[in-house]
Amino acid sequence: MPAARESLLDAAFRALARRPWSAVRMVDVAASAGVSRQTLYNEFGSKEGLARALVRREADGYLAGVERALAGASDPRERLTATAEWMMSAAHDNPLVRAMLTGCWSERLPAPSPAAVPSSITAPAQRRADGPLPTPGDLVGLVRDRAVAVLHGTGPLPPPDAAELARSCELAVRLALSCVTAPPAEGGVADLLRTALPRRLTA
Repeated sequence: MPAARESLLDAAFRALARRPWSAVRMVDVAASAGVSRQTLYNEFGSKEGLARALVRREADGYLAGVERALAGASDPRERLTATAEWMMSAAHDNPLVRAMLTGCWSERLPAPSPAAVPSSITAPAQRRADGPLPTPGDLVGLVRDRAVAVLHGTGPLPPPDAAELARSCELAVRLALSCVTAPPAEGGVADLLRTALPRRLTA
């Protein structure tokens, strides 16, 4: 029931914007989504399952935004700059994304346990949600590796250039992450990256 699942996740996200996760009630999430409480439990198994699915969806949305940023301008440095700006924007606008990137989960947010909790009665959708959630290090690696893959192009680079590209992508991601926790002054992350990155990132 994909439509119901998305409606429930939307309702949970809206509820989280109004009150701490500990005060969000499953019955209210179901009512807001226009489905029964049983449907909610069928989809997610528990409030923990709902939290895990919500965090996973926001992580997927964040990574989709990274893909869009990398698909933009033709210049590799500008693509990395756009990616860094997206990271900062997503973290500013979405508290779950910020928590995932920094590892700092406030008491207002759901902080689902990283490991799966085995259950013989778990619904299929819940089993999917019980997979490992990305850590801040995982997200850095995912964005770095995706940036390398996109900017590498179709032809293989000589090893020194490939290594330099990987270093530059890692630098961009980690610099953006530092700006999430300590916002830069005028000029923002774009000026920092344009100064820090090599002028040529591809052969």
